[in-house]
Amino acid sequence: LLNINVGGKSFQIAYKVLAQYPITRLGKLALYTDPVKKLQLCDDYLVQKNEYFFDRDPSIFHYIFHFYRSGVLWMMEEMCPSNFVEEIEYWGIHLKYSQRCCRILFEEKQDELNEYLKIEKELEAELEPLESGAQFDGKFLGQFRKMVWNLIENPYSSVPAKIIAVMSSFFVLISIVGMTLSTVEEMKNKTGKLWMEQMEMICAIFFTSEYLMRLISSSSFKNFLRAAFNAIDLVAILPFYIQILFENLEDGDMQYHEELHKVENVSKLGKVLKLIKLMRIFRILKLARHSTGLRAFSFTMRQCYQQVCCLLLFIAMGVFTFSALIHSVEHDVPGTDFTSIPYAWWWAAVSLSTVGYGDTVPDTILGRMVAFVCISFGIILNGMPISILYNKFSDYYAKLKAHEMSQ
Repeated sequence: LLNINVGGKSFQIAYKVLAQYPITRLGKLALYTDPVKKLQLCDDYLVQKNEYFFDRDPSIFHYIFHFYRSGVLWMMEEMCPSNFVEEIEYWGIHLKYSQRCCRILFEEKQDELNEYLKIEKELEAELEPLESGAQFDGKFLGQFRKMVWNLIENPYSSVPAKIIAVMSSFFVLISIVGMTLSTVEEMKNKTGKLWMEQMEMICAIFFTSEYLMRLISSSSFKNFLRAAFNAIDLVAILPFYIQILFENLEDGDMQYHEELHKVENVSKLGKVLKLIKLMRIFRILKLARHSTGLRAFSFTMRQCYQQVCCLLLFIAMGVFTFSALIHSVEHDVPGTDFTSIPYAWWWAAVSLSTVGYGDTVPDTILGRMVAFVCISFGIILNGMPISILYNKFSDYYAKLKAHEMSQ
């Protein structure tokens, strides 16, 4: 018998049993005749008891000991997968010796643990800034850039930094309100336009200053351009300057081109300006920089993109299926709106979403039966992912808040 001591607990295993598994640690210990090689396999050796000592977890070794006696590696559900894998790798035992049912459950638990650790790491990275104050040490104007970085990126560093963070959110809201009011008929007079232009100018100046401060305080220009929030900041200020550029071009057309050509250019520039002004709506994404809820929502969409894509696929399949069905039973009805399958797509989409505008409705009994099945399928389809998305969102939001508080 081979006498071994694992973490203070003694075990005895027959040499001939260990010899059946020569690639394992204990199998090598039983087969080696060189004492030096044997000592390399264990942590200590007691001459008086002829006992080999291993400084490992004795609770897990019980499963190793059972494996040598029965030839089957058992695994309990309450064990930590990472710790168990580390232990069996130390003893040189492969997971293939376990029963298939145990191995499937163990691998599922291992995947869940790896996914949990991955999400935890990504959540922590979500709140960590791309740079730290220590990166400015020894660089050009390091102290000044570090001070600017704390002001603009670390709202908890000082009272002025908090004020700047609050002002950033305030100007985003003011800008969105101004863009909304500019479409109101009563605000399209000369005075209203003047107020809106002045408000837009003030917001653009603040956003530009904020962007330049972030650019100055960045230690790496490449990382600054790659950051998603910095791209949002750039999109927030570009429409203002592009609008000024196009307005100047419009003035040039008015001076140097013929009358017909002027009207055509003004019409084209007007359409481009409308599109550019619409880009200001993306300023609301700037709130995500200081909003844990928006970050949690974005993180949830990134983590659940497979479920979302699967939902969109099912919706597309439903739209094509039910539009074909409703067309086949309604196309012969006089004055029907289901003249073709593409014309029925809109009806199928609003029915699947359970909105049902009622602008297009079936007239026959068979068509209404198809509509009932379509609406029922839409209720089931929309109800499936909601609970998953909501549970993950609430979980990620709570974890993000906890990380924020710990920081």
